[in-house]
Amino acid sequence: MKEKVEAALENVRPALQRDGGDVELVEVSDDGVVKVRLTGACHGCPMAQMTLQMGIERVLKEAVPEIKTVEAVA
Repeated sequence: MKEKVEAALENVRPALQRDGGDVELVEVSDDGVVKVRLTGACHGCPMAQMTLQMGIERVLKEAVPEIKTVEAVA
């Protein structure tokens, strides 16, 4: 499952990088929880939570239906 998540993040990454940010995969748990770290301009951005839920989480769930939730970690 981790490889599928990494591949899906590669689809999201260019949009984040255009705005000076990025995302890195921290962990994929067996129960479908994905932990990511937002970096660059995304770290601390007021819109980061919306980016996480409406962008990253949506794309990951479409690509890997086993994912239950996506969480940002510091």
